[in-house]
Amino acid sequence: MNEQIDPQALSAQLAGLRNSLNDIVLGQQEVIEQVLTALLAGGHVLLEGVPGLGKTLLVRALAASFQGEFRRIQFTPDLMPADITGHAIYNMGDGSFRIRRGPVFTHLLLADEVNRASAKTQSALLEVMQEKQVTIEGETHTLQSPFMVLATQNPIEQEGTYPLPEAQLDRFLMKIVMDYPDIEQEAEITRQVTDGDTEAKMSAEGAAGLLTTGQVDALRAQVRDITVDAEIVNYAVRLTRATRNHPGIRVGASPRASIGLVQAARASAMLRGASFVVPDDIKRMTLPLLRHRVMLTADAEIDGHTQDTILEAIVKETDAPRQ
Repeated sequence: MNEQIDPQALSAQLAGLRNSLNDIVLGQQEVIEQVLTALLAGGHVLLEGVPGLGKTLLVRALAASFQGEFRRIQFTPDLMPADITGHAIYNMGDGSFRIRRGPVFTHLLLADEVNRASAKTQSALLEVMQEKQVTIEGETHTLQSPFMVLATQNPIEQEGTYPLPEAQLDRFLMKIVMDYPDIEQEAEITRQVTDGDTEAKMSAEGAAGLLTTGQVDALRAQVRDITVDAEIVNYAVRLTRATRNHPGIRVGASPRASIGLVQAARASAMLRGASFVVPDDIKRMTLPLLRHRVMLTADAEIDGHTQDTILEAIVKETDAPRQ
């Protein structure tokens, strides 16, 4: 059952959560903002970044922040679908089967290096991410709420990896790119670790208990109450449709992207303490919402374009409603 949250305390709670995560994972303010937006919007995240940037620490801290269960799956080429979802075990004593639930039965699932598993194994997440349920031996099992998948992949090392299927990519609300911290933040991280402050300041437990799972469900319900003007919805749709007509894009974003863009903009508005969406909320969410849903032409790639540069051009060329 969802817990009731005092609207006046809402902004303070979210600000406290954001500040705690920023204290734990230094130098990743924009990433944390986007991950929290996805959590409130009820979506999943594909987190891309080189090793050593704190991706696992961020997920652990997020789970601890709302007293949620956390599970991690290390994706490897020999990982099987049943290793994710679970399987039935035959009991020779009474001739019955019992269900052994897999690690997907949790609140926050870290799918580490998700592109190292085969397409068959990756597809095991499709039903989980879309339907929030698992079917084992013909029996459907509903996952507990809130449920969120955060999958990681290394953008550089491609040997022994399998590209994520388009259907799988489309299940992620956002693709968030985690980059290196700036020099001051990296110096602070280095100082904390070498001075032995890691346990005190960079532990996931530093965010423990700020919310409950029921409060996260309540926050998600309140996101749907954030006002979105018809012109804002039209703006989100026009941005999405522009990806289907751009000469540098051979496959544009689907209507699911328009839906996700509006929902993420609602969550973004809630995070900044507003009760309505403005065009800047849509603009802020365009790159993480669309970058994994478009495929560039060969000519665009040869010319040095990326999904981000083309999407930034689309945002610049598309007229936004007046605020």
